[in-house]
Amino acid sequence: MSKYKLYTNSKRAWDGMLKAMKLAQKSIYIEMFILLADTSETHDFWGVIKEKAKKGVKIAIVADSFGSYALDKEAVNEARALGVEILFFSDWLRRTHRKIIIVDEKIAFLGGVNIEKKTINWRDLQVRLESKYLAKVIFKSFAYTYIMCGGKDPFILKQQQKKFFHKVHSWLLEHWPNSGVYALNNYYREKIIAAQKRIVIITPYFTPPRWLVALLDDAIRRGVKVEVIIPENTDVSIINRVNYGYIRLLSHLGIEFFLFKKMNHAKALFIDNKELMIGSPNIDFLSFNFNLEVGVFMDDKELIQEFSLLVEKWQRQSWPLAYLKNKLIWLDYVFAFFIRLFLRML
Repeated sequence: MSKYKLYTNSKRAWDGMLKAMKLAQKSIYIEMFILLADTSETHDFWGVIKEKAKKGVKIAIVADSFGSYALDKEAVNEARALGVEILFFSDWLRRTHRKIIIVDEKIAFLGGVNIEKKTINWRDLQVRLESKYLAKVIFKSFAYTYIMCGGKDPFILKQQQKKFFHKVHSWLLEHWPNSGVYALNNYYREKIIAAQKRIVIITPYFTPPRWLVALLDDAIRRGVKVEVIIPENTDVSIINRVNYGYIRLLSHLGIEFFLFKKMNHAKALFIDNKELMIGSPNIDFLSFNFNLEVGVFMDDKELIQEFSLLVEKWQRQSWPLAYLKNKLIWLDYVFAFFIRLFLRML
């Protein structure tokens, strides 16, 4: 039976990750879009990595070359000198946008949390799964990216040969556009079409493809309530204008938007208050079409209840759509115009 723990901001997720890493006896596997060494004052990930490597813990790291471009070379060289295997994913426009940590092949962390100092106070979602069986499924997923980066460790390579029940494969959402696997697109289509009462989308960047807009429109027409929580201001100012342009355009469909007052980097899809997906994908063109993503689908009753209360809390801490009218500038109307043209071409 799996055990879930939900973290709702970066700091708490880092606390949980480091606690598990410090207790590692056998192995630590990390795959991260942004993995920097600038958090040492509060959360010394690289210090723990070096300490555990000295004690013989096997450590393999896959970091995205673009997202982690500012990673300190000295930290990398010191870790490698201690036997830590560090690989960088680089594939032109594609990114590994996944955020995974696996400890001793029995505890796994998965969600939207990166390791970068500026994100410490961001709202986000990361789930801790304590289950040897499910952690091995996530380990197999890690092994796939590891192989793409040229990893050679025989034990990690063997993980790709393991077979699991179909039900477990359905539980883990793996998105590999580089291999023609668009699981994220299929998952959103399936769940939105099946929704009967409520759809909640949480994302920092909201640029949905045309097919997703059409599905949400259909859902509203059949009486499903659609709610979207995005931050009032993201970490990229130009994205704010793009978000506002999409909101202005799509609010006419009947989507209820909530502008969270602080930076919220969480990514989730919540269906009918009973099905939940937490992971790394944003609602944007890159996640659906290019990036390597991962998510976990859950229907655990206690977790669903906890998440329902969290959604209510975040909505109370958000501005309603009417607030946006005071923030719109002429540029947002320009964006809305071009967004309309862009959607017609997709």
